Amino acid sequence: MRVVATSNDAVRLSFLIALLADAGIEATVLDAYTAAIEGSIGAIPRRLVVRTEDESRARRVLREAGEA
Repeated sequence: MRVVATSNDAVRLSFLIALLADAGIEATVLDAYTAAIEGSIGAIPRRLVVRTEDESRARRVLREAGEA
């Protein structure tokens, strides 16, 4: 798994997941529960990860959307 984005903004992460899904790339958010438990003060950003073999394509999709 490779991290392609980090954010504390759940709406942005949902948007990025939708962008990647439209490109046929499965993405997963890590640390969502940890961030929620710490009170969502922003100390622990959520990580958006994709499979290693999808990393370059995912980065291209995000870059083309102005999100990288």
